[in-house]
Amino acid sequence: MNDGFVVRLKAFEGRAAAVGGVGKDPVNEPMIRHWCEAMGDTNPAYEGPEAIAPPTMLQAWTMGGLAGHGSRTDAYEELLGLLDAAGYTSVVATDCEQEYLRPLRPGDEITFDAVIESVSERKRTKLGTGHFVTTRMDVRADGVLAGTHRFRILKYEPARREPRGREVPQGREVPQGRRETEGRRGTEDRREAEDRREAEGRRATEDRKDLKSRRPRPVVNRDNAGFWEGVGRHQLLIQRCEGCGTLRFPWLPGCQACGCLEWDTVEASGDGTVYSYVVMHHPPFPAFTASDFTAPDHAADSAGGPYAVVLVELAEGVRIVSNVVGVPYDKVRIGMSVRLEFRRYDEELELPVFHAVEGDGG
Repeated sequence: MNDGFVVRLKAFEGRAAAVGGVGKDPVNEPMIRHWCEAMGDTNPAYEGPEAIAPPTMLQAWTMGGLAGHGSRTDAYEELLGLLDAAGYTSVVATDCEQEYLRPLRPGDEITFDAVIESVSERKRTKLGTGHFVTTRMDVRADGVLAGTHRFRILKYEPARREPRGREVPQGREVPQGRRETEGRRGTEDRREAEDRREAEGRRATEDRKDLKSRRPRPVVNRDNAGFWEGVGRHQLLIQRCEGCGTLRFPWLPGCQACGCLEWDTVEASGDGTVYSYVVMHHPPFPAFTASDFTAPDHAADSAGGPYAVVLVELAEGVRIVSNVVGVPYDKVRIGMSVRLEFRRYDEELELPVFHAVEGDGG
């Protein structure tokens, strides 16, 4: 792309991206509570009569939801249209930066404006070639600046993945015989590449069919490897903070109560109750067969659901997402007493699940 195009892009810097934006709701306790529950944040500063909103919610109060906002300017739309017309039709959010100037409290009315802070020169990335666009939003509470939110996207043309033939440096003449040899070699290379792609496509199709018939694999990392090692020994291990003794699950690097990074484990007794549940009807997933969940005399021939996903509260007070086996999905209920068991689903996968205590299931 020529320098003139970059100059046209740079001309948008400093122009407004949004003007007179108004938050769809005032800062409010229900949204704060939902955010904290989703994030697992138990900081006492976010509840009670003197509650403040988590600072990282700054952008949440400005979001327009499915209906969007009417505050976006023609200049910002024109910039995105210019990039689209130049072939940079894909977009990915890359990062954001926030600065907090004052806490937000329930009842604060949110307004905001945004400016196009910068448009980069043409950049080459693994995703493709394009331009980074950075906007800065000033967020106000009851007219007073409360924080700034910088948001950066990449508008790009996806990188092409086709195999390339050998290129001849410009200004360099190649003898006729060599051109013919290299032409045949290039054709053979392309055919080999096509054969490889076809073979890889067949393998990928087979792998997808295999994956559909297998339970999803858990993501094991250095933070939760100890938990899965315990599962291999038929132990359900709960982390315990060495600083304050708080139990936590799922496994985390540090204590949410006191921040201590030192911990040990306790083994769950295996007793629990169904705290909540949801019945999955769609999409059907063949790996979850009816016989996995129902008692033999209730087993169905269909595969893929419906089945119940449960949140079990263990006797130790922590909760775990799992399944109740041996019980039809429509017999699962909140408060049902359950007991831990370990069930093997294939040669690689064994999972902690729960069965209803005798006399408390269908």
